[in-house]
Amino acid sequence: MNSSTSLTVISLPEQQKLIHKLQIFKIQGKDKRGCSILRIIGKFFPARVVTVEAVNKYLQEKIYPSLEQRQFSIVYLHTGVNRAENFPGIASLRSICDAMPEKVKNHLNAVYFLHPSIQSRLFLALFGRLIFTGGVYWKLNYVTRLEFLWEHVKRKEIEMPEFVYDHEEELDEYRPIMDYGMEGDHPRVYIDSTVEPAVSMYSMRCIA
Repeated sequence: MNSSTSLTVISLPEQQKLIHKLQIFKIQGKDKRGCSILRIIGKFFPARVVTVEAVNKYLQEKIYPSLEQRQFSIVYLHTGVNRAENFPGIASLRSICDAMPEKVKNHLNAVYFLHPSIQSRLFLALFGRLIFTGGVYWKLNYVTRLEFLWEHVKRKEIEMPEFVYDHEEELDEYRPIMDYGMEGDHPRVYIDSTVEPAVSMYSMRCIA
């Protein structure tokens, strides 16, 4: 999604059909506050095939109309995401967020970011407030394990791909290394002020 030369060329309608077929975006279930859930599967996102235009058009036609009149939360599954295959680029993320109607943004209650990597946290610490505008950034909640997600989302109402459970088993096996249970509610990411004087520190929320 970063440039037209890096994309496999398929028509806009075909891109939209692919997005729908992969079920990257799906409204399903509710959280424990009664808000509808928009589930997003990062691993399924074909960043090298679809354009920002196709994503925005799909969301505008298929997803946003159902969210304009009700409170909702986003459950984003970062499990198994490959930067080369699934990351659309900073400009693309900003464009997608900016294209979200204000009425929809106002109904967004929370964003649950499941299985964040260290790299994704650092990336969002640096660029999150630039990408997720309109107050969306401050609704971001990191969720390290499924058990913590179920404290906020009704587990029987949302489908999880098998690879999410496989990843949980890996975390169980290497829990002393990979589970950050000692992390506080507001861990700080410090940025060298000599490198980026305009941004010295970001406070990132973590549910764990």
